[in-house]
Formats: sequence, structure tokens, C-alpha cells
Amino acid sequence: MRNTIATREWREISNPNDLVTTKRRIDLLVVHCSATRPQDRYLPPQLIQDHKLRGFATAGYHYYVTLEGRLYALRHVDEAGAHAAGYNKFSIGICYEGGLDTQYRPRDTRTPEQRQTLSQLMWNLRRRYPEAMVVGHRDLSPDRNADGSITPDEWLKSCPCFNAQVYN
Repeated sequence: MRNTIATREWREISNPNDLVTTKRRIDLLVVHCSATRPQDRYLPPQLIQDHKLRGFATAGYHYYVTLEGRLYALRHVDEAGAHAAGYNKFSIGICYEGGLDTQYRPRDTRTPEQRQTLSQLMWNLRRRYPEAMVVGHRDLSPDRNADGSITPDEWLKSCPCFNAQVYN
């Protein structure tokens, strides 16, 4: 019997202005990629199922943006995410579909529709949480040489494959 994901676990948001604001303190807006190739569709039901197989109750991210720029709420913002170990309590996780080229190499594969939706989403989140900093998952890598900055040679992963701090 095939596992199915109830649609109550995720919902499409047609207008990024219709976001819910949490009572949690939010210090970070963490941008991720799904680490999938453009030709390998990765929609909310599959993402949720994969996260459940990893032992999570549901998707680790709060928001997800598909190749077409469709925005989905995957986890309620009042609930801490499961997307950036050590940072989940005070953050919101945003993921876009993609991040790998056809040869499985890290690349900024965002479509124009994704770029538009991400810009609108980040604008709305920054308006709701003005003190929060926008970072990519890679920016949370340890500062291995203790010089006060995380450089590409210190990244544990390339995710989200672009400089998410442009949204600050």
C-alpha cells in the first residue's frame, strides 16, 4: 500500500501577503534548496514523505517554492522547524525546488517565477520580522578558521546555491 500525504499537512498560498505571523522570536530566515535537478520534480507530497522517512513528523521547512513559483506552507510558523540544526528554535525555513544542475552539481537553478515568489515571500517575512537576518543554509556552517566570517571553503554544503543575504 502506497503512503499518502494528507493535504492538511501542506497548503498552497496564492498571495504572499496572506502569511501567518508567529509569536515565536524569529532571528533568522534560512533559505534552502531541495538539492534536486530541474528535470526531477520534487513537489510537497514527496518532500514531506522524504522528511518523514528521516524521522521528522512532517516537512522540516515552513515554506516551499516550486519551479512554477507556487508557494506552499508546509509547517506552521508557530512550530520550530527541522531545517538547520542548532538554529531551528528561532528561525523560519524557506526552501525552493532545485539547486542542482543536470550533472548534479550545485547551481542557482531558480526560475524567473521562483525568483519572483521568493522576493515577494522574503519581503513579506522581513516586514513581519524586521530584526531577522536572511541567510542561506551554507552560511550557518562553522567558522573553521575562527576569522569571524564563513567563506566558501568552510561551507559544509552549497545550499541554497546563491547568496541569500541579498534579501537583507
